[in-house]
Amino acid sequence: MTVFGPDTTGDLVAVVADAGAAGRRLDLRGGGSKRAVGAPVPDADILDMTGFSGVVDYDPAELVLTVGAGTPLAQIETLLAENGQMLAFDPFDHGPIWGAAVGAATIGGIIAAGVGGSRRLSAGGVRDHLLGFTGGSGRGEFFVAGAKVVKNVTGYDLSKLVCGSWGRLVALCEVTLKVMPCPQFVLTLALPGQSLEAAVASMSAALGSQAGVAAAAYLPGAERAEAITALRLEGFEPSVRARLAILQKLFGGEVLRDAAGGAIWERLRTLSPSGETGALWRISIPAKGCAGLVAALKPRGPYLVDWAGGLVWLNYEGPPDALRQAAEAAGGHALLLRAGEATRAVVPALHPQPQPLALLEARVRRAFDPAGVFETGRFGRIPPAN
Repeated sequence: MTVFGPDTTGDLVAVVADAGAAGRRLDLRGGGSKRAVGAPVPDADILDMTGFSGVVDYDPAELVLTVGAGTPLAQIETLLAENGQMLAFDPFDHGPIWGAAVGAATIGGIIAAGVGGSRRLSAGGVRDHLLGFTGGSGRGEFFVAGAKVVKNVTGYDLSKLVCGSWGRLVALCEVTLKVMPCPQFVLTLALPGQSLEAAVASMSAALGSQAGVAAAAYLPGAERAEAITALRLEGFEPSVRARLAILQKLFGGEVLRDAAGGAIWERLRTLSPSGETGALWRISIPAKGCAGLVAALKPRGPYLVDWAGGLVWLNYEGPPDALRQAAEAAGGHALLLRAGEATRAVVPALHPQPQPLALLEARVRRAFDPAGVFETGRFGRIPPAN
């Protein structure tokens, strides 16, 4: 296994072109926070993208930030916080799931995984706030997509395409993202002691109200702790307090501020109740199917519910097929996020797609990478284009 560490676009496309000509595979890597997702790939060379790091352009007044894709999330969040701003989407950091430090993930890896945190309900996902990027395709060609301004542009919206591609289309070099001011005031309303079914009903009612809930989650009781349904409000203080009154009229509950409220969202950000070992699944489903799914799987380990019931993090050691069948029956899909190497070698990380979608995806991947340079087998391989 060879490690390549280009720090210019010329070096990057040369490495990719050489790999294509030689029939080698390249495993894209930034901070390495997600390297244990998917099947092991011992025969792939590593393309280290951390050479593309640092701030390229940032004007706080314009609410737009351009950085190297290999820039650590912690560095970006620190820079924005110094200017009273934050990323317009809520980034999710996988590192703590394996015991890594919070913020070690790179922004390119977060975009490639297409993941979002608890505030995705109100803020949207990274695909909604990625304005443009530069990168190298599997053809060994450098290209530019999107723009550095918040306006419509002509052509294909490749920014949305790369989000969730897991490094199988493009080696990202620079990314341009929307940013926004940090909320001035944040409160969490905690509803204790609810069952999951009651919690989903409460979260649905809260979202349907005029309270403008920023995030809604359910943390089941563990040991002697009581289950908590958490509703997050943020914005200007008078507005937050007025919206809080709406929720308290509906549910009552306990108001949490500062560290007490922040601890709930930090547990969801790091998934600390899930530990650092054992099989961990990420299940996306319609909220109405959440309680039935958890009841059907009868989890013996911890689980967490986010996105008002639309996302379940589940420790599950049972048959993977049974879990995926249950997720499909509920109208959703499941990602195997963490497991031992033996399990990851035989159980696909990504949920199998219906054949029409799989064929379409294969055509897109071949268009960007006809020689299969980025097809390491980590997420399944497709035959190279003729």
